[in-house]
Amino acid sequence: MPTKRKKNSHKSWLNRINDSLLREPKNRKELIRILKNTAVHTALSKDTIGMIENLLTFSERYVDDVMIPRPQMVVIDSAASLKEVLPIVRHSRHSRFPVVTHDRDKVVGILLAKDLLQFSLELTNENIRITSLIRPAIFIPKSKRLNTLLKEFRLNHYHMAIVVDEYGGVDGLVTIEDVLEEIVGDIADEYDVEKDTFIKPLPQKEFLVDALTPIDDFNHYFKTSFDNAEYDTIGGLITQQLSRLPHLNEVFNFPPFKVIVLKADKRRAYLFKLKRILS
Repeated sequence: MPTKRKKNSHKSWLNRINDSLLREPKNRKELIRILKNTAVHTALSKDTIGMIENLLTFSERYVDDVMIPRPQMVVIDSAASLKEVLPIVRHSRHSRFPVVTHDRDKVVGILLAKDLLQFSLELTNENIRITSLIRPAIFIPKSKRLNTLLKEFRLNHYHMAIVVDEYGGVDGLVTIEDVLEEIVGDIADEYDVEKDTFIKPLPQKEFLVDALTPIDDFNHYFKTSFDNAEYDTIGGLITQQLSRLPHLNEVFNFPPFKVIVLKADKRRAYLFKLKRILS
């Protein structure tokens, strides 16, 4: 008499999720808790669960939560010449720039870095004006929900929007990358420092430096002698020198280095690019 095949006692991870969901979670918070508990015994990674959690709460977030504030915007003056604009584009490494009037409160359009490529070797041509290259800007309220904005980005094929207040003044800007990062987390690029590394050398004797680099480690690497009596990190020391928080894309001297702030928000700076100042 043939023996019966034993039933597989191990359910697939998908079946585990289905069984959990059959318990009918009462709210979103309970659903997230079930997913996290399920992940412990399944193939779902913490990153995947985190992304699902972000998706479940995505519709509750607003532009105001992710926008780049006005003081941190990298902008182009509408009266600027090509010769003045190219260094800004080169140092910031952005692909799009709001073009503003002299008071920075009126955005007249968006300049795409790629539109400047044809003129990169014509620095002496003063007849080229930035206003002839700008494209229309999109304006949105800071109260717009992120899921609605993402849909508009996709349908209308634009990547940046200017955030305005109730009086029409400029509050900041938001990009499609800012919105997507609320779902997938920070989008790394070639200028990010690895998690286990505070300092990363670059070509042309430049360095990426995490703002949380301990001052002792910084001194050891660069053979410097900065004091760590009041602050533990190089970011804290730089903030002390400036007497304020560093701004995104700000450039300043921190002897014996020239510093560019590559990542910063309203709370603190995250990443610097350093180059020694020739004496």
